[in-house]
Amino acid sequence: MLFIYLFENNPRYADRASHIINRIKDRGDVLCTGTLTLTEVLTGMYRRGHEDDAARARQVFERIEVLPFTVPIADTCARIRARFGFSISDAIHLATAADARTDVFVTNDNALVGKSVPGVQFIVRIDTDLF
Repeated sequence: MLFIYLFENNPRYADRASHIINRIKDRGDVLCTGTLTLTEVLTGMYRRGHEDDAARARQVFERIEVLPFTVPIADTCARIRARFGFSISDAIHLATAADARTDVFVTNDNALVGKSVPGVQFIVRIDTDLF
């Protein structure tokens, strides 16, 4: 959701999303996301007929490490779904993060916050003071 909030200029979370992304860059950390995130961002733009916005979003994602959905990630995804009962999209996001050995997974979904997923050190809300 971090990227969706930013691209859709969400009145509540866009500034926070921008702050988090800037802090990640300032610290020299790697900003990454899965291909599903790009799909989710582009879907809303195409649904609204905003082809120019979609083109700009694709350019932004070229500067981010976009992680592919692979067979091992699919297996991890299935394990996460079996354990927690998360939606397929949440499980894909978490499995992708786990495969990348992510330090921090940022979400606005309280159902995910604080869960223990091997490969992800911390799952935090977007409004955490961590950043």
